[in-house]
Amino acid sequence: MAARKQTAVNTVASLEQQLAQLKAQLAKARAAQAADAGKAVAGLVKDAAKATAALKAAQSKLTAAAKKKTPGSAKQASAAKAVVASAKKEAATAKAKVAAAKKEAAAAKSAAKLAAAHDKAVTKAEAAVAKRLKASAKKAAAKSKVAEKKAAARSKLAAKKAAVKAKLAAKKQSVKAKIAAKKAALKKKVADKKAAIKAKVAAKKAALKAKVAAKKTAAKAKVAAKKPAAKKAVAKAPAAKKAVAKKPAVKKAPAAKKAVAKKPAAKKAPAAKKAVAKKAPAAKKAAGAAPAKRGRKPKAAAPVAAA
Repeated sequence: MAARKQTAVNTVASLEQQLAQLKAQLAKARAAQAADAGKAVAGLVKDAAKATAALKAAQSKLTAAAKKKTPGSAKQASAAKAVVASAKKEAATAKAKVAAAKKEAAAAKSAAKLAAAHDKAVTKAEAAVAKRLKASAKKAAAKSKVAEKKAAARSKLAAKKAAVKAKLAAKKQSVKAKIAAKKAALKKKVADKKAAIKAKVAAKKAALKAKVAAKKTAAKAKVAAKKPAAKKAVAKAPAAKKAVAKKPAVKKAPAAKKAVAKKPAAKKAPAAKKAVAKKAPAAKKAAGAAPAKRGRKPKAAAPVAAA
């Protein structure tokens, strides 16, 4: 399309150039025609002047021949009349040719003037049209420039708006991501704290259970160790009865009482109760049950000592 357009523009320009050349040639041809017509008129005027002079000469000869009264003067007069008639014809013809040439010259001049005026008017009109076209082209160029500037400004504004929107969206996303990360970190921290507290509580419970179990086993072992001593004390009581029966020695009874009183370790039970009460209620119950058993057995042995 661009090649075709360029070719068409070149053709028009070449034709316009040829037209200008033809116009110049036409103006020159018209000027030459007018000049030739003037020259032709001048030549014809000269010929007409010659014919008029010949007519005058013939007329003078005719007048002279008519004045003579000789036998040959009549012939001379008739011959002079014929010459005058031909001279008149030639003079009339020359005059007619001069008139026709003058008309042609006048027509050529008027045509040249008209063509010159037409060319001048056309040139003026073309100049006015070219001026208008130039002004309109200038206006169109200014409008297109303004439109391009507006379009560029609009596109720039749209790009700025898009950039601002993208920036805001990115900021929102980053804020959301930060908030989500903080929430996740907080949740993890809380979960870790809960897990640590649970583990600590579980460890404390396990340690307390182990301590309570150890105390229970220690209390049981202590009670189991004290039971044989109480049994031995109870077994020694019949021996004391036999000794009393054989030898009525009343003074030795306090010693038996002392032996019976020394054997049950009932006084140490409250200390065990206090220790178990501070650390574990279960151990307290176990410790409380053991002294009660210890206290019952010495009560059964006391009447023996009194007897």
